[in-house]
Amino acid sequence: MRIDLHCHSTASDGTDSPAELVAAAARAGLDAVAITDHDTTAGWADAEAALPPGLTLVRGAELTCVSPDGRGGRCTVHLLAYLFDPEAETVVAEYARTRAERRSRLHTIADRMAADGYPVDGDTLLADLPDDVPAGRPHLAQALVRAGVVSSVTEAFASLLHGRNGYYVPSRRTPVLEAIEMIKSAGGVTVLAHGFAHRRGPTVNGTVIAELAEAGMDGLEVDHPDHDRRARAALRTLATRHNLLTTGSSDYHGTNKTTPIGAETTAPEMLTEIAARATGATLVHGR
Repeated sequence: MRIDLHCHSTASDGTDSPAELVAAAARAGLDAVAITDHDTTAGWADAEAALPPGLTLVRGAELTCVSPDGRGGRCTVHLLAYLFDPEAETVVAEYARTRAERRSRLHTIADRMAADGYPVDGDTLLADLPDDVPAGRPHLAQALVRAGVVSSVTEAFASLLHGRNGYYVPSRRTPVLEAIEMIKSAGGVTVLAHGFAHRRGPTVNGTVIAELAEAGMDGLEVDHPDHDRRARAALRTLATRHNLLTTGSSDYHGTNKTTPIGAETTAPEMLTEIAARATGATLVHGR
């Protein structure tokens, strides 16, 4: 049984529509796939409606959070949330806040770039994004590719959107402990995404993971394209020590990234346990 628990669609920063995402999962021979768009559940209904026979859909989201790093500083972390109630009051309020902030932030970044002569426009960029799609720098990167400024999304981030220049606008991120509690109260299950992906930037350490486990976090994403062998081994040790679930995922983004869907997978017993712990939503099976 092949299971990929971390995939993105056009509901956030992927290039496959939710329907195309589940079709791609079926073509890749997956038995189960999770839709985990950034800070939104907007793709859930379309993915469910298009679910091919034999494929199981895990409805989720990837929450952008801030956490102590365990070394006296703070860093961005991402929390995968599975099978929670999307209508829970705290979830609805937090999604509304993050979507509004994302749109304002993206508009400001685009305007700063336009002032330097780049062919991007904040109003046009946001007009092309539905209100329920979390706007982000990947959408600006795609606009730069379309304008011929860069050849790829990767190049856009490396040269212009890396956050170390005057275009960058910081964002208010949800404290990770609040996010864990929010999803727990909505009947969901939480897994720390790519927690030791050091090449992405600062990460938490084992002390913080212990604190997150104590606060109710359920698992760690261990097998991820940005984790080397040493990172995977360290995460497995921490998972065993703190009785955490372990998952594997591709972090698929369509053509925005080169990693194919199903490149990393999760053991079937882990998905069984996620489903057993969740009370906010259930697995959906294609018929």
